[in-house]
Formats: sequence, structure tokens, C-alpha cells
Amino acid sequence: MKVSCLQENLAKGLNYVSRAVAARTASLPVLTHVLLATDGGRLKIAATNLELGINCWIGAKVEDEGAITVPARPLSELVSLLPADRVDLDLNIRTQTLRVQCGHTDNNIKGIDAQEFPIIPAFEPDSAAYIDAAMLKKMIGKVVFAAATDESRPMLTGVFTKLDHDTIVMAAADGFRLSVCTGTLKEPVAEARTILIPARAVAEVARILGDQEEPVAISVTPSRGQVLFHMLNVDVVAQLIDQRFPDYEPIIPKKYDTRTIVSTADLLKACRQASIFARESSDTMRLRITPNDDAAPGKVTITARADETGDNESQLEASATGNEVEIAFNVKYLIDVLAIIDAPQTALETTAPKSPGVIRPVGDASFLHVVMPMHLPR
Repeated sequence: MKVSCLQENLAKGLNYVSRAVAARTASLPVLTHVLLATDGGRLKIAATNLELGINCWIGAKVEDEGAITVPARPLSELVSLLPADRVDLDLNIRTQTLRVQCGHTDNNIKGIDAQEFPIIPAFEPDSAAYIDAAMLKKMIGKVVFAAATDESRPMLTGVFTKLDHDTIVMAAADGFRLSVCTGTLKEPVAEARTILIPARAVAEVARILGDQEEPVAISVTPSRGQVLFHMLNVDVVAQLIDQRFPDYEPIIPKKYDTRTIVSTADLLKACRQASIFARESSDTMRLRITPNDDAAPGKVTITARADETGDNESQLEASATGNEVEIAFNVKYLIDVLAIIDAPQTALETTAPKSPGVIRPVGDASFLHVVMPMHLPR
């Protein structure tokens, strides 16, 4: 293999695949490596930890075909320190050593035969679903934060994804909150399907998407064990979670007694202030909602108290209809959801102090967030 490419492109490609590199304690040493291979006049860079795999292609001048795997960390660190110039990669097949030249630097990195690198499935356009890149990135951002990080319940560490006709639904929950977002596909799919994708993989897709404008293809491998996101010059492949995601529809309240519309930015700011004092009380924040009346508009009073630090109270003007209610939430959960709402106003629907609340962006029916209440402190 003899290839030349720009340092900037090589560094970007290595950054794309870096999250799929296995830890140095991996049972197979080759999983701590990245694959460098010529492919159709381009340089292919790939990494996998057997659960997540990423293929990336960058422009290159190919003089001789070939492939090699080299340790990911040393190569990435080296390339990041090279000058912004042409990088020449030359493989010595006999010694499985990759020579990396750039400017006045000359380096040799020992690798492992590329035949030992696991095969990462290639994109097959048959039965793929296509979605606008900006829409997919927005949907991921609205649900992935709600997925559980505790591996004791694997089904909650994934993002439930349903493709049906021309609609895509993504949902995530951790037992205390639920996020559901709906989007539109570029064209209807021939067969409806539901899959459970690891949240980590979905987050990687959003990271790699950046400002991509071309549609993203989503396909499931023939074995139905993996999902593949086909983007511009990058493919992300993830093992699906072979468990059933909980039926979340019954969790979503079908009615409410109080509906409060408040400024998203003001509520987020008040929650962040309250979080300073809520740390000592399990992040508990109290909301008292006073409905509109003939004499005055409604208001939301937010309080948090800490025995050692002190207390905090914020009052926000709001449009509230229904019954007066006092309810407590985990302030961190409210901050998480308010931070991803891009609508100027947010609606909070509540029923009773011990019933879940529903948060919706005003004017956007594609997203909702359900959060369980906490015990009201005395």
C-alpha cells in the first residue's frame, strides 16, 4: 500500500472512527487498532469494538493498493501533531510496518495484518429508509439524553426506533423520564419495523452528522442483528439490543388538570438557579402553579432548599389554566429537557402532585417529554 492524503483529512477521519476503538484491555489486540485500506481510489479508515463499528472514507492519491491495521491511539496522536501538509503512507508488507512521512518527520508504526480485522457490514440500499440529516440530528438530540446509563436494564440503554410508512418515531426512557420524538421520512418504507439501537451509537451518529445536508440512509442488516446509518463518507454500524423496549404509550397521561405555558428561557434559568440549592436534597425542586384569574396572570413559583447552603425562590409569569397545583421534580431532569427545546414557550401539563408531568414545546407537536414527580418535601 502506498497512499498520499492531506493531514487535515486524515486527522478528521481518525476522529470520526475513534469512538469505536476498543479499550486497551480488549481480548483481541486488533480491536485497539484502526484499519487503513485503499478502496476505490480513496482511503478507508475503520474501527470496531464488535458492538459499534465506523467506516470512513477520505480523498487520497493511491499508488499501490493494500491494507494494514495500526494502533489507533499512537497513530491519532501522531497525525494530530503533523504539519498541515501532505501525508505519505507506505506499507512494508514483510514487516507489517507503516511508514508515515509528512514534512520533515519520518515515522514507522508496527501493525497487524488487515485480514485479522473484523468485517464491518457494508451499506446495502435495498429496503433502506431515508431521512433529512438535520431532522435526524434534531430527533436524536431530543431523546438520547433520556436513555439509561445503568446496564442492569439493557432495554433502557437504547433508543427505540419505529419506521412505519413515512414516519419515524424515536423514544428513550430511564424509568424516571421518557422522551418521544416523531419525524418524517423522505419516502415511505415498504415494511414497518421496530428496532432498539444503543444510545451510544445514536449519539455517535449525531456527532458525525455535523452540518451534513445530504439525507441519511437507515438500514437493517439481513440478519436483523445490526443497524447501519449511511452518511456522507461515513457509515456507522451498531449491534441492536435484543430485548423488548417497554410499552411507553400507557405512561403518557391522556389528560391534565392544569396546563401552564411559560417562557422556555426563563424557566431554564430559574431551574439552573434552583439546582445550586437542590444538590443537598436529592436535586428536588418544588413548583407551585397559580392559575390566571380576572385580576392577575398566572405564575409559577420555583423553590429549592438546602439546610446548609440556604434557599432559592423564583417567580415567573405564566399563562396557567385549571387547578392550582404544587409538585416536585428532579431539577436536573427539567434542565436536561428545557435545554433541548428550541421553542420560545414551553407547556407543562400536570394532574396531581404524585402524577407525572408532561412537557411540550408550544407550537411543536412532534415532541413530548414525560417526567415522574418526586416526593414533596415538607
